[in-house]
Amino acid sequence: MEDRMGWAKFVGFKMLRLLSLLAGVSVVSFILMQFSPVDPVEAYIGGDMIRVSAEQRSLIEERWGLNDSPVERLFTWGQALVQGDLGTSMIYRQPVADIIQERFMNSVALMAVAWVLSGLIGFGLGVVAAMKRDSRLDRLICWYCYTLASTPVFWIALLLLMVFGVWLGWLPIGLGVPAGMEADQVTWGDRAMHMILPALTLSLTGVAAIALHTRQKLVDVLDSDYILFARARGERGIQLFRRHGFRHVVLPALTLQFASFSELFGGAVLAEQVFSYPGLGQATVQAGLRGDVPLLLGLVLCSAIFVFTGNMIADILYRIIDPRMKEEAIG
Repeated sequence: MEDRMGWAKFVGFKMLRLLSLLAGVSVVSFILMQFSPVDPVEAYIGGDMIRVSAEQRSLIEERWGLNDSPVERLFTWGQALVQGDLGTSMIYRQPVADIIQERFMNSVALMAVAWVLSGLIGFGLGVVAAMKRDSRLDRLICWYCYTLASTPVFWIALLLLMVFGVWLGWLPIGLGVPAGMEADQVTWGDRAMHMILPALTLSLTGVAAIALHTRQKLVDVLDSDYILFARARGERGIQLFRRHGFRHVVLPALTLQFASFSELFGGAVLAEQVFSYPGLGQATVQAGLRGDVPLLLGLVLCSAIFVFTGNMIADILYRIIDPRMKEEAIG
């Protein structure tokens, strides 16, 4: 019973934090957009701005509520949000909810593939480095991880684009589907081919943290007394890791992987922009550059929920791994 009450308090506290987080990021994002040098009317009209009269500009501002005060605009948006309306995008001329729904699956598919690959590759490299500690292979893996950790995502994306898309011509250089092809003619194979480069970019950049963490955790396990006793009984190599090391490093690695959702989403924004991949990241950049406040706020809420979900799963795993955390005060 006490355990159930503890979990109920934990989940309730997390929901309160989520609501406060969504309110906070919405207000901060709206304030930052007010200081943006981008003129939303010019971004809305585009190249025909010189043909627009003052009266037409006034009508456009009235249509989108741009002539209201910032407080009124934020209050109006908040009222609509409570009713389930995220507003209408100025640059796409579509409901924000439809745009997010359309691009959400593209981004989720991309990030899911990258998340799984980075976790498996990073975990494998960390285990190999720890089992071969102080060897040339260990030093090579550590050098590789430190190099990746200090390399910008967009630089890796451009490098992969030049090598595999331009020089070798093995993979498409961008977009989510072949250019000029009708939607009903696009196959899953076409989508997968266009996803390879951005997914590979995100997986490569996500390897470093999980590999280095797994290596250090397994090194600590291998230095323990019970591992020394196991070696004295003749256990070596993969048998030693399978019996005594795996269960001690897999859950911490998985927890760290869930906690990396924020880095994953941030990397996806840059990767999608480089490859012109039609996901939430590219839409976020376009909304910011063109002053589309309704779309940007909707995307900010979506990304905040995504990152919060990953962190909450990580916290739950921590509580499962270490029961002592259940006794600590929530804070």
